[in-house]
Amino acid sequence: MTPADLSRTVLHTVRRAVEDDELCAPVPERVSVRVPPRPGCGDYATNVALQLAKGGDRPALEIAEVLRRRLVARPGIARVDIAGPGFLNITLDAASGEEIVREVLAAEYSADALSSTPSPELLARLGSDAARWSLLSPPGLDRSLLLVQKDGNPLFRVRYAHARSRALQRNARDLGFGSSVGPLDSSADALLGALADHARITAARAPERLARHLERTADAFLRWQAGCPVLPRGDEKPSAVHRARLALAEATGKVLANGLTQLGITAPAHL
Repeated sequence: MTPADLSRTVLHTVRRAVEDDELCAPVPERVSVRVPPRPGCGDYATNVALQLAKGGDRPALEIAEVLRRRLVARPGIARVDIAGPGFLNITLDAASGEEIVREVLAAEYSADALSSTPSPELLARLGSDAARWSLLSPPGLDRSLLLVQKDGNPLFRVRYAHARSRALQRNARDLGFGSSVGPLDSSADALLGALADHARITAARAPERLARHLERTADAFLRWQAGCPVLPRGDEKPSAVHRARLALAEATGKVLANGLTQLGITAPAHL
């Protein structure tokens, strides 16, 4: 479920509660959901109960409880908690591996730039890509490391993981087969978890957080594909397993490319 999907779900829930006379308040035109600022507060939070309390005759906590009971019964929502004066913290159901890959491949992600522009001095020293990444790096990082194509360079790992995913797709085409979403074993769990977080993290519009998410995604992908061959070996014929793994590699490449683009960094197909 994307943030837009959840926003529509919450709005529909409010409308139904008003139609059923359980709430008496003007139905807003839209409902905003956001990523909570702290971990452990659900996947998304909304202040809709506080919003409704301003135009209604019931306190926000009572309105929040009405909406909580209704929302927790909706498909895709695992849990709803009330926090503070009436915020609703919403935890989504964990999707299956196949659902996650399918949703990523079908998604239309924003390409809006999130990062600030490096200084001319930093651009001259590092070049555009490394300079932009350096602005998002933890304090104390040796910026010269960003110019070296080694595992210790987080920017290199992210861009290499993207290039590797593209190479797997090219090589599969040369072998005459394509991707097909299918079952994946538990070895892909860490990577699937990272992919499932992408829409939520980009919705937060926090460049530093997005950069760390891309690192986690790239590292999970590189570990996974090292132990799970995406392409047939030797005389082996392409199987459903190879096609499912290729779909996961394709989804990973899409997420990494989108994240890099939002940070104003190129995502080369070859490194």
